[in-house]
Amino acid sequence: MKAAIIYTSITGNTEALAEEIYQGMISKGIEVDFIPVDDLDYDMLPSYDVIAIGTYTWDNGDLPMEMEDLFTAFEEMDMKHVTTGVFGTGDSFYPYYCGAVNLFRDMLFVHTNLAVTLKVELTPQISDSKRCEKFCDRLMGQLVTA
Repeated sequence: MKAAIIYTSITGNTEALAEEIYQGMISKGIEVDFIPVDDLDYDMLPSYDVIAIGTYTWDNGDLPMEMEDLFTAFEEMDMKHVTTGVFGTGDSFYPYYCGAVNLFRDMLFVHTNLAVTLKVELTPQISDSKRCEKFCDRLMGQLVTA
């Protein structure tokens, strides 16, 4: 099985969440590529069985500019065989809390085997560790049953 976590972060919050999910997958014996979106080789996307995408939300609930190509790649490539999850951090003060997570969720539901989503308020806390563990369980459990 080939797995990847692809993420972007501007404040470090989403990167911290990505690292927590990475550690969760490693602890389950999953070998995972940990890839900042700026380092992604888009030709490799279809070779993965599992992809977790991490993003922050920009402006008024929008995708960050650096995630737009990844979003488009999932829409245009044949990715139905890939089990996906999307996660992100945000501030619930804003009306479109984790809006980019919602945009990815809706698109991945159509173009992949979407298994799970996770939204975390600002910086991941110790209390979010259980939620990250459940994220990993659902992501990998969906793969086993798919």
